[in-house]
Amino acid sequence: MALLAEHNVTATPGRRVLEVYDADAYLGDEAAMDAAETQVVAGNGYHLYLLSLQPDMKVQMTIRIWDTPPAPPAEAEGHTDVSLESETGILVIGQLGRGPAGEITLPRPGVYEGHAWWQNRQAAADYYNTTLDQLTDAPRRPAHRSLEQLPRHRTLRPRPRLHPQARTHR
Repeated sequence: MALLAEHNVTATPGRRVLEVYDADAYLGDEAAMDAAETQVVAGNGYHLYLLSLQPDMKVQMTIRIWDTPPAPPAEAEGHTDVSLESETGILVIGQLGRGPAGEITLPRPGVYEGHAWWQNRQAAADYYNTTLDQLTDAPRRPAHRSLEQLPRHRTLRPRPRLHPQARTHR
């Protein structure tokens, strides 16, 4: 069992979803996305959806390509078998509604089978929810002033700069 390639991508889940798909298979699949709600990772053979428990924190995605897929590690919170076909040999890591986070060039086009597994998913969600609870308990900023209250015109003038030797210290 030899590691052929490893790619790391940092991405922000858009609406709690990350995608992995072939560069030519950019059309989504509603049924696969719905399946990810219960399975964490689901796909249709050309498009994988990975569901995060939080929408705004960056996540680290690592894609490893082995000659034979190893078993998921014992410390994985969960795992599922996946299959993904790439006709171009280029995978896109998408942030749903936010655009691509990166592209990965595979060793060759074809069908890749293996496991998707995850770690620290629940810990990240707990941290996110705790942080949100603290933010909602904090005093709120005053509402934005209406446009009528904002100054209509403001002239900015550059401040004269003193030469470093001309400064006085008090």
